[in-house]
Amino acid sequence: MKGISSMATRQVLAELAAAWQAQGGEAVDIESVGGVDAAQRVQAGEAFDLVFLASNAIDKLQAAGHVLPGSKVDLMLSSTAMAVPAGAVQPDISTEDAVRAAVLAAPSVGFSTGPSGVALQKLFERWGIAEEIKPRLVQARPGVPVGSMVASGEVALGFQQLSELIHVQGIQIVGALPEAIAIDTVFSAAVVNGAADAAAAQRLLAFMASPEAAEAKRGQGMEPA
Repeated sequence: MKGISSMATRQVLAELAAAWQAQGGEAVDIESVGGVDAAQRVQAGEAFDLVFLASNAIDKLQAAGHVLPGSKVDLMLSSTAMAVPAGAVQPDISTEDAVRAAVLAAPSVGFSTGPSGVALQKLFERWGIAEEIKPRLVQARPGVPVGSMVASGEVALGFQQLSELIHVQGIQIVGALPEAIAIDTVFSAAVVNGAADAAAAQRLLAFMASPEAAEAKRGQGMEPA
């Protein structure tokens, strides 16, 4: 089987795919790219059996007829966190006002092209600071982790899915955003129209959504959906 996913879930999907195969499941190869790119490739009709993306992106593919109706499965919930370079002073992010102050004080702020980045830009607009900080915002190139930009010093602080930050060297994770402004993303999967073996693909998704998969999700900074 062949799948495509956004970068945010690549580690956990690799772990779950290995566990599936270890218990006798069909071989599966999941390519991880930028989420926008992944959706476009499915829309273009590239041959995939499975697609793993943010829930709303799967809904759009389903509405456009690119995935099998009723095959969508919610897999995991991922929270957005803030990171700074290793050794840097960690800002207070315990409240919404504290996060806003940290963003205003930062010489540069990194964010992703994915759902967390979209939500973050809307938050800056709601705060009324979008135009003020626009020259200091750095959007990661598709497929480039925000954490790597933080580690290299390209940005002074960065926001991304916790799952994408926990394995990056050279950064400190300050923590997840406070509840008032939490940016949580549900990642889902579906069987692509024209899948070579739709039944096998659905069996894999059932395994990935099962309680058996919960430990791997938590180990990668996510929660079962």
